[in-house]
Amino acid sequence: MKETRIYKQTENCSISADIYYQGAGSPVIIYIHSGALIFGTREWLPIEQIEFLTNYGFSVVNIDYRLAPETNFDFIIEDIRDAINWVRTEATQWYDFDVTKIALMGGSAGGYLSLLTGTMDFKPNVIISFYGYGDILGNWYTQPSEYYCNKPIIDRMSALSRIGNVEITNGEWDRFDYYVYCRQQGIWIQEVTKMDPKIDKDKIKQYNPIDNIAEGYPPTLFLHGNQDTDVPYEQSVIMYEKLKDMGIYSKLITIDGADHVFDHNFKDEQVQFAFAELIDFLKVHLLK
Repeated sequence: MKETRIYKQTENCSISADIYYQGAGSPVIIYIHSGALIFGTREWLPIEQIEFLTNYGFSVVNIDYRLAPETNFDFIIEDIRDAINWVRTEATQWYDFDVTKIALMGGSAGGYLSLLTGTMDFKPNVIISFYGYGDILGNWYTQPSEYYCNKPIIDRMSALSRIGNVEITNGEWDRFDYYVYCRQQGIWIQEVTKMDPKIDKDKIKQYNPIDNIAEGYPPTLFLHGNQDTDVPYEQSVIMYEKLKDMGIYSKLITIDGADHVFDHNFKDEQVQFAFAELIDFLKVHLLK
């Protein structure tokens, strides 16, 4: 059963979460949706995945957050911090979660934000990254994308017509054109963070998971298709290798032949195997 609550109120925006509570003492999975920080909504999390996780006794808190470029990049990161803090404090007046057992899980940009939580003051117990990225300064994001350049070229005027000047938490699909424009021009960082990857590199590094891995980073599970046309498979590989080199437990599950958002093909045999492995990972590193 789903309950929706506002976890944060700003001057211009109410930010909501869907809570699937599984009873007193249940461990919590906070889920962060995809969409390059530009589009998307918590409603994208497939019901099959929610039911799968709740059937194993995990409470799921599926959050929205404010989106770029209308919202300052720093404030987007702040929303994630505030969502975690809300789960640990205010939400406990309604839900008797076990707040000593919190996992962060997300896909693509949600995977990136989940990986970033491992560098924050309060760290989750476990991180699960579906086709996420740990290096926003990599060439894949700072240079034009060959894959997106093979699509119809979107000019700046058309791209800007898809966005507005009011804070939002629900990014409709037409905003995808703005994202494609960013990828075709290799300017995602400039558009989303308002920083330049050359001039502001040191500041951007603060938001780059791979540059901020330290002792105490949580055990992390990576799931990525090796034919991903949006976020290169190597993004999970480099994070996995870096964690392993630093003695931090991590595991990489490769979905052979799979593209981006492979997990939405939930009945696929490889995907079913991956989710079974995910549960095993949580049992070992979250429920211990």
